[in-house]
Amino acid sequence: MSAARFPNTNQTQNCFQNHLGNNHNTFYICLSNKALLQEWYQRVYKSLCPLSWVRVPPSLIEAGSFPGKI
Repeated sequence: MSAARFPNTNQTQNCFQNHLGNNHNTFYICLSNKALLQEWYQRVYKSLCPLSWVRVPPSLIEAGSFPGKI
């Protein structure tokens, strides 16, 4: 997702979508060797999001308490 979709709003939704996009594409990228897409998602959400959001504990995802579908 690009920031152009959210030009005049809080960047929370943009950050969340980029985080999910990065994690969702990790499996696809491993299969297709398209590391550039994963790097782009990582750069986008790391530049927009607070560090506490970038470092989501794996325990939240494993426990099923993370609000997104990864």
